Amino acid sequence: MDQPDPPPFFRAHVFVCNNRRPDGHKRGCCAEKGADKLRDYMKARAKELGLKGVRVNQAGCLDRCEFGPVMVIYPEGVWYQVRTTEEVEEVLQAHLVAGGRVPRLMLTEAHVA
Repeated sequence: MDQPDPPPFFRAHVFVCNNRRPDGHKRGCCAEKGADKLRDYMKARAKELGLKGVRVNQAGCLDRCEFGPVMVIYPEGVWYQVRTTEEVEEVLQAHLVAGGRVPRLMLTEAHVA
């Protein structure tokens, strides 16, 4: 008999790419574009906002280097390109607080074509 999946540990799990490539790499990297600062900001703000069940983690390479800094939010699997703390705040408020999206910051198939 199949076992049901266990309940998720988090209602939302945010992975922020912090990968560092060698200086001058043709694809660039999220770390050189300020991803550490953005991750730290998001992590602190999620705590300040009291977002229960939300985990913000750093990630290794998410393979969207040229669009960085990037993040992905699960379980939805929605990808965002964020470059400022104001954009991180938009994602926090719209996606993680209100359950919506920030379409202008979302990475779509058009970005990877």
